[in-house]
Amino acid sequence: MTHVEDELNSQPECWMRAAEAAGRHRDALPEPGERVAIVGCGTSYFMAQAVAGLREGAGQGETDAFAASEFPHGRSYDRVLALTRSGTTTEVLELLGELRGRTRTTAVTADSGTPVMSAADDLVVLDFADERSVVQTRFATTALTLLRAHLGLHTDSVVADARTALSTSLPEALVGCTQFTFLGRGWTVGLANEAGLKMREASLSWTEAYPAMEYRHGPISVTTEGTAAWMLGAAPEGLAQQVRATGGLWIDGGLDPLAELVRIQRLAVAVAAARGLDPDQPRHLTRSVILAP
Repeated sequence: MTHVEDELNSQPECWMRAAEAAGRHRDALPEPGERVAIVGCGTSYFMAQAVAGLREGAGQGETDAFAASEFPHGRSYDRVLALTRSGTTTEVLELLGELRGRTRTTAVTADSGTPVMSAADDLVVLDFADERSVVQTRFATTALTLLRAHLGLHTDSVVADARTALSTSLPEALVGCTQFTFLGRGWTVGLANEAGLKMREASLSWTEAYPAMEYRHGPISVTTEGTAAWMLGAAPEGLAQQVRATGGLWIDGGLDPLAELVRIQRLAVAVAAARGLDPDQPRHLTRSVILAP
């Protein structure tokens, strides 16, 4: 079993621990009414998009998501929340340094022995969700679960759906597809973006991700036999029929969207295996991007 497989299979237990820990970290996490920016790089940026959608949707305050390198310094926030598995990513550390003393910052990380521990004002360490793999799975979803629980939006059914996602077979036709499109609405747009990234990283697949209502505005033109369109969450009316009419394979995500992401992680590993690739050795990637001065 690869590191990626081992780690993605452990997600239900990690989510349970994160949900239980949310109360202990209440003071370090955004309070209702705060104006918040959530930042990250790569997978963490897409998790930031999902959390921002959840928090604003729950009426807890204006919430934006940015790649750490694209943070708008002309805007005012009550708190900046950084998601960083390694705690060593250059863009995140530089941003936290620039915000020191003028904006309260919180970092959610997996490693207590990294520079982010002294760069942020408040810290949440999810060391039980740390990973050996380059390709992120359980840390990202565990951090999202922590924040989802903090918002009062996590339930036991999410964990049950994750177990279902791990125990049920994937549709056989999926592994043979040549192009994958992931669709979301609201907070699941971030999950769709992450699904596409996971497939690219682990299996070198041609993937795209869109807000579901945008799919009709051009992207559906490339959908044909060999294309899979996977919906995370409730689909817009009529979209499934339109995709099927192109000859594409429609996957209706019936589980909690975060559990659907687990199914997609499994798909990435399965496609990598079918193509003779090692998902623990993704091409041109390292576990953390650390830029030379």
